[in-house]
Formats: sequence, C-alpha cells, structure tokens
Amino acid sequence: MDIEHLKFPIGKYKIPEVYSEQLINDWIQETENYPALLKTTVNGITEQQLETPYRPEGWTARQVIHHIADSHMNAYIRFKLSLTESNPIIKPYMENKWALLDDNAVDINVSLQITELIYKRWVPILRSMRMEGFDRTYIHPEHNKQFTLKYALGLYAWHSKHHLAHIKNCMSNKNN
Repeated sequence: MDIEHLKFPIGKYKIPEVYSEQLINDWIQETENYPALLKTTVNGITEQQLETPYRPEGWTARQVIHHIADSHMNAYIRFKLSLTESNPIIKPYMENKWALLDDNAVDINVSLQITELIYKRWVPILRSMRMEGFDRTYIHPEHNKQFTLKYALGLYAWHSKHHLAHIKNCMSNKNN
C-alpha cells in the first residue's frame, strides 16, 4: 500500500461546489452520530492495536483517538468564536507536539468521553443555526486565510471519517 493512501485512506477533503441545506444537514447528522460510531469502532481495541501507527512514522491509534478530542475541542471553540465575534482570528495549535504530551498516555476512554461531551454542546449550536450562519467566518493565521463555518463543518465531518479510517487500519494492521 502506498504512503499517500495510508495518509489519506478516504482521500483528501474535497470542497463541494454547492453547500446545500441538505448537505449541511447531512454533516450535522454525521457530527451528531460520530461519538457513538467512534466508541463502537474502538470497542475491544487491544493495547497492541492502540500502539500501532497508522503509517510509518505516523501516530498510533491511541494518539489519533486523543487527537480527535483535541481537534474537535478546537472546532467547537472556533464555531463559538465565529458566531459571537466578527471574523475572529483563531489560535492554531501544534497538533504534532500535542500528540507527544503525557496526556496522550491516559486511557482512551477519557478522550472518548471528552468527544461525546463536546458534541453534546456543539450539535445543538449546529442545529440552531440558519443557513446564513454557516457563512460566518474566522481567520486561520497559519494559513493566512479566511474560512467559512460551512467549509469548516464539512472539513470536520471529513476529518472524523479520515481518522476513523486510520484507527480501523491500526486495528486490522493494513499498514504493516
């Protein structure tokens, strides 16, 4: 298997040509279902599988699971900032350095619970938004670019499936 497929097992994020109300609603539904899907996927994961990287020099399944909680905490905050401020500049974080911190050694159930609880706060916000709310923006200084919330919602829906595929690969040792 080539390294590009190991990095992007579901392919890279593709920006839709049109952000329909149906597409936004589908992404919200996927977001709502994700914590349960993640929990079901890792049910029965072994210590060996948790320590398996999804690709050579990649993160382990454990690091990916903790990264999902970190990333989606940031997503939730980015949405709240964008809904309460005009085009805020968000704070990027060094995810590769975060993945090396000692909190990544804690039981994965901690991050599964964090993810579930974040979504219990995030999904009601998403469901309450009108379509024009998804046109609100934030600035990502690392990319020196402005992003809409509709773009971000799609990106995080993709991100969830992307890392779920990484975890499944670790569990099936497809990357070895």
